[in-house]
Amino acid sequence: MPTFRYQTLNGTPRTGGFSEVEAPDRAGAIRQIVQRGQTPTAVEEVRTGGAIDAGALARRLGTPRTRRLSRAHTASLVRELATAIGAGLPLVQSLRALARAGATEARRSILEHLIIEVEQGRPLSEAMRAYGPPCTELIVSLVGAGEAAGRLGEVLRQTASLLDRDVRLRRSLLGAMLYPLIVLGAVAVAVIVVVTVIVPRVLGAVSGQLKSIPLPTRIVQGVAHFVGDWWPLLLLAALGVAALWRLARRRPAWRLRIDTGLLRLPVVGPALRDVAVARFTRTLGTLTGAGLPVLASLRVTRQTLGNRAMEDAVDRVCEQVAAGRTIAEPLERSGWFPPLMVQIVALGEQTGRLDEMLTQAADAFEEKTEQSIKVLTTVLPPALIILMACVVGFVVLSILLPLIEMQERIG
Repeated sequence: MPTFRYQTLNGTPRTGGFSEVEAPDRAGAIRQIVQRGQTPTAVEEVRTGGAIDAGALARRLGTPRTRRLSRAHTASLVRELATAIGAGLPLVQSLRALARAGATEARRSILEHLIIEVEQGRPLSEAMRAYGPPCTELIVSLVGAGEAAGRLGEVLRQTASLLDRDVRLRRSLLGAMLYPLIVLGAVAVAVIVVVTVIVPRVLGAVSGQLKSIPLPTRIVQGVAHFVGDWWPLLLLAALGVAALWRLARRRPAWRLRIDTGLLRLPVVGPALRDVAVARFTRTLGTLTGAGLPVLASLRVTRQTLGNRAMEDAVDRVCEQVAAGRTIAEPLERSGWFPPLMVQIVALGEQTGRLDEMLTQAADAFEEKTEQSIKVLTTVLPPALIILMACVVGFVVLSILLPLIEMQERIG
């Protein structure tokens, strides 16, 4: 009979950090361990012909919280689980099938954890909550609602679709910002090289032959000397600004001011708001459609917005809903949500079809988000190029003016 080595949370391991048990297969080994009142965290068969490397096993399986999946891989895993359950496989068998096909250590780690927890009789949602990221509160709430309604396969498909849309939305926003950032970085590097290297050499040859240096030239020379003399201090200042920015994002009051300011920016602000509204609409519609109460759905949806100003608006909505009032009125008073969405929410509350109305409206808001991103990618790069062209033009002017003046004196 095969021998399995294992580690537990509440058991006393033997030498080397592992205990052993004999069982016909791994599932039988886990059942024996659970019957002993222990919670296994790593179970591995001891292969014939050599002992297992305990350190390698610990590195491969690790603890559940050390293994992370990307958003795209999480969506893929949820969809595959939904497909297996929809095909009629029991939950544990579905998890085992996915574990055998696991391509990465992170994927195998989370599935091993879920299998152990579910075999001990815990619901899948509780097993996911115990694992932590990438099992977010959104995923856990949807899975719990699906288990309570007996529609786990269907709700998992909805969850996978929601995650896929969120991944596409994030990639679209990242793609919209990538090109402007590349343009800005390239032009900034070019200006720094010209100002600190080329300009001093060119002007050094002519500055002694002129009685008065033109103002643009003096400005560029001053900047070049300042950067050349104080660049370590400037580097430290840049690092300090970055650290201060991260600290401000962690402080609720500062983050509220920053996010409010971002929403009020031209071009960028409407794009960020449209992204948050599209995510809010789709997520709230999915949660309420899965059978989750409206108040709980709002609290989970709040975590997906990514903007503190809009999160505070949803907090006020939750307070109003808990007091027995409607959702639409506090949404309208916040000023951050478009009138169309407020009307859709009000109509959905009146007809009792809030989930259907939000799901249908989500497509329109996501299309509007794509248009806002296109506007951002259309307007921002030319604006940056014009700004940098003015800077480069000023630098070139600072070089040409003394050369022209010296040529006139010679002529």
